[in-house]
Amino acid sequence: MCGITGWISFDRDLTTEATTLQAMTETMACRGPDDRGTWAEGPAALGHRRLAIIDLPGGRQPMSVATSEGNVALVYSGEVYNFTELRRELVGRGHRFTTDSDTEVVLRGYLEWGDAVAERLNGMYAFALWDGRDHKLVMIRDRMGIKPFYYYPTADGVLFGSEPKAILAHPLARPRVCLDGLRELFVLVKTPGQAVWDGMQEVEPGTVVTVGRNGLTTRVYWRLRTRPHTDDRATTIATVRSLLDDIVCRQLVADVPRCTLLSGGLDSSAMTALAARQLAGRGEQVRSFAVDFAGQVDNFVADELRGTPDTPFVHDVARLSATDHQDIVLDAHALADPAVREQVIRARDLPAGFGDMDASLLLLFRAIREKSTVALSGESADEVFGGYLQFFDEAARAADTFPWLVQFGRHFGDDTDVLRPDLTKSLDLDEYVADGYRTAVAGIERLDGESEFEYRMRRMSHLHLTRFVRALLDRKDRMSMAVGLEVRVPFCDHRLVEYVYNAPWALKSFDGREKSLLREATADVLPRSVYERVKSPYPSTQDPRYARALQEQTRDLLGSPSHPVFDLVDRDRVRVAAERDAPVSTQAARRGLERTLDLARWLDLYAPQLTLS
Repeated sequence: MCGITGWISFDRDLTTEATTLQAMTETMACRGPDDRGTWAEGPAALGHRRLAIIDLPGGRQPMSVATSEGNVALVYSGEVYNFTELRRELVGRGHRFTTDSDTEVVLRGYLEWGDAVAERLNGMYAFALWDGRDHKLVMIRDRMGIKPFYYYPTADGVLFGSEPKAILAHPLARPRVCLDGLRELFVLVKTPGQAVWDGMQEVEPGTVVTVGRNGLTTRVYWRLRTRPHTDDRATTIATVRSLLDDIVCRQLVADVPRCTLLSGGLDSSAMTALAARQLAGRGEQVRSFAVDFAGQVDNFVADELRGTPDTPFVHDVARLSATDHQDIVLDAHALADPAVREQVIRARDLPAGFGDMDASLLLLFRAIREKSTVALSGESADEVFGGYLQFFDEAARAADTFPWLVQFGRHFGDDTDVLRPDLTKSLDLDEYVADGYRTAVAGIERLDGESEFEYRMRRMSHLHLTRFVRALLDRKDRMSMAVGLEVRVPFCDHRLVEYVYNAPWALKSFDGREKSLLREATADVLPRSVYERVKSPYPSTQDPRYARALQEQTRDLLGSPSHPVFDLVDRDRVRVAAERDAPVSTQAARRGLERTLDLARWLDLYAPQLTLS
């Protein structure tokens, strides 16, 4: 796992621009604390920061190969889990390798197959190749969008990077945000290609972007397609288990310490149990980590989202799978620390407004990084198997909008309540969401003879897999890579995604519960308590001291009435929330405060030029 960046300028010799390239590269130091490298030739300059995972001495980048027609150079972030098979095939085709890294497999795969190498890769990746033979840059991103990738077209080329901060370090890229960018901050929908910053775009998942002297072209090499599912229940469950065993086996490969993220829910428990069983066969013990909050178990209050605390279930899994387990216990002071808020915003380049859930994730990953470099996560199983409440909510099923928005408003409140009324009117978020929804559902394929109900559930699955999950994957990548931890997501393997997506909803929920296929496919390795547990989201602190700290920090902010955040939020509304005597311990009550504090710190750190009308 690494951080990549680069600059293509067809009208310049970039070998003289080392200072700018180094500045862009160093913004990615958090993603790659182990090594750095730059490469420049004519109009191309590439930068790389490395987190060494496989072939520690041999995988240095940028990596290049000289051909008789010109040099081909690569900067690569991610992991290719089938690199051993691809390497064997390439050797059979006459290629000779000088390292044991998956990076060189990608580079030589490009030499053999061109950008069609993308179709052959199984993994999470974002990489850029300068092809000196044709004087073009080729950028490729993984199918599900696990690894981030941004680019910024210029008058004579392009800037690119793993994160916006790498591009913003270049003087050509101004930190500007217009209304559409602001809209992205306040809707829980990740619009494909939208990068918030003006002029900047994402390389969309499953896409190849090629930049030449005559401009930019894109090619989609993968999309979620509708296909008939003919397997019966028993065969489907067996296939899911077979895929999971293979996926976990591949994703345990590393030359550094690895672990699992364990929440006590079905997803992470199944993944941890499968990993533990495989490692036990090699005489190894899996290490697992869980986040917890001081006093949470003793003082837990159930609500509609979270009926039980995580910790007892975590410990049941750890005992049954004999993991080397550690709880990372966080207190309200750490979660509310302004320094942690700043680190979260720097990691994400944006004021995401997720408050303690972002802070706890960052602190969890920081603690894990002291003992492990690679972690396996249960992220995305809810999107793949149908685990969220909205999949079983008639109102969400029937709504002509993104289904999670129906549930989100009920449980988490509306953090746009603190915005200035004139800004709310300019943003017109309802119409923005409606436009996005119409675009999102327009291309979803329907099977011949598929019932109206099954098609509606297919649409819900498709929306979660192409819109909702990308926001969560981005969050997990940014929080983990901010501390140099690689998080792998087995449930995003495209083979599993394609197979389960096409299973009819009647099969995905055959026992009337969420994630029926996953539960049955892993029943033999799960504690009974986890097998029977109802879905519970990522935890949030219930400690009232956290809310009081938010109120105190907000009152301090109100003491600076000229702060630019008050061009966005309504001072009077914020004051009411900050001075409220009643407890604001719930997530819904806290969200306006968290959003305000995030926006203020983002404005301090990035000083973006905002277009508010």
